[in-house]
Amino acid sequence: MAATTSLMTIEEFCKLPEDDGPVYHELRHGEVVPVTRPKLKHQMIQSRLRRLLEPLAPPGALVEAEVAFRALPQYELRAADVAYLAPDRCAKVDPEDYIQGAPDLVIEVLSPSNTAAEIYDKEKLCLNNGAKEFWVVDPDRRQVKVSTPDGCTISWQSGQEIPLPLSSGAGVAVDAIFA
Repeated sequence: MAATTSLMTIEEFCKLPEDDGPVYHELRHGEVVPVTRPKLKHQMIQSRLRRLLEPLAPPGALVEAEVAFRALPQYELRAADVAYLAPDRCAKVDPEDYIQGAPDLVIEVLSPSNTAAEIYDKEKLCLNNGAKEFWVVDPDRRQVKVSTPDGCTISWQSGQEIPLPLSSGAGVAVDAIFA
């Protein structure tokens, strides 16, 4: 990818050639950023999270891995490792476009290539633009940090269950995520 000297818009970004190979690109704050494709361990956790959340989601909701979204309209096109979108929002999404705003639940699985600053930036971006929860799944520590727009953050460990706002009374066992 060629370096840019000015901010790139989403329209300009979408005109770039399709990615292939070991990296793909996201648009972050108007800059094209290479992202390493996930390794198998990462993909297995994504798949497990999707399988755990799908039965708890109401009809018409979206639960999927690698979901592209536009947290802000002009200079952002990101992908969530796993995302949940409520039925009312899902019904309004143009299937020929990206999700506008952050999904209701954004889950990021930590990888060796992630920096603390990058995860913090994405968390704030999502929580300020529609996400009701932002999860950071740490496979090495076998824990999940859940943050909400009100500034509350709770870390969930082995033996605990993460309550889900998308399903009344249901939760996801931390141990099931890493099984």
